[in-house]
Amino acid sequence: MRRLPPLGAIEAFVQVARLGSVKAAATELALSAPALSRRVQSLERFIDRPLFERRHQAMVLNADGERLLGQIAPVLDSLSDAVEGMTGTIEVLRLRLGILPLFASQRLFPRLGELRAAHPELHLDIDTAGHGIARLGEGLDAVIALSREIDPTLYAKRLDRNSVYVIGARTLLDGPDPVRRPEQLAGLTALIHREMPDNFTAWRDAAKIDPGIEPLAIDYFDSGALMLEAAAQGLGVAFMHESHFQEARDPRLVRLFDIVVESPYSYWFVCRPRALHQRPVRMFHDWLIKTLGEV
Repeated sequence: MRRLPPLGAIEAFVQVARLGSVKAAATELALSAPALSRRVQSLERFIDRPLFERRHQAMVLNADGERLLGQIAPVLDSLSDAVEGMTGTIEVLRLRLGILPLFASQRLFPRLGELRAAHPELHLDIDTAGHGIARLGEGLDAVIALSREIDPTLYAKRLDRNSVYVIGARTLLDGPDPVRRPEQLAGLTALIHREMPDNFTAWRDAAKIDPGIEPLAIDYFDSGALMLEAAAQGLGVAFMHESHFQEARDPRLVRLFDIVVESPYSYWFVCRPRALHQRPVRMFHDWLIKTLGEV
């Protein structure tokens, strides 16, 4: 058998690579920072090349380090899982997830039983406070965001593509003057999400409405669930996604106008690139893509 480096050196390397900090990795492994640094250095001596770029209070993987991490981190995780399976002890893994309430209630929570069955050790701390992407690494490990595009310095995986629906109360189709023509928006209030203002513009352009025709008023919301409820109560028509309408399954709501418009917005899974090496982040990411379908 070929000689291998000490397992402690490999474990130290993986933790520093994932956390980006000797101090954080030392805390995770219950070591002093100098002891952990010596383990990383012993691995570098063993393979006779540096694996990190040393920066002020941070260690960043170089190309050799990235390649080595990609090859040995999954093996180390499998080894850890095998040992846990033999000992009967399961480590609790925790993911701090930022998520929009409507996506959580419509698409994530109905499938959480499947996630728990597949990964009983994974627990989610749910955060719906908003501005999740800005808080990555500072309270959040990963975010499911609704956006046109994502900062290219972040890791992002598109979760869907959607059409813009005009959603209103079923009562709008009743009576002597049912709402069937886009021009009738002039007598209605438009309900628009603050983070999705371009949905209204995209739909209006596709419908070729005369620029002089404006909604009676525009009401802005920061909650998709409240937009649907307002529409159901006849307070206006909501410019939202097809999935929002389909998943609501609310008999009070109907889609108005048979106009196909692709939404400029999508749901994305977003995290810092380094975070994807952390077991809870990667575990949830892989399950999410498999469950919702890769786009």
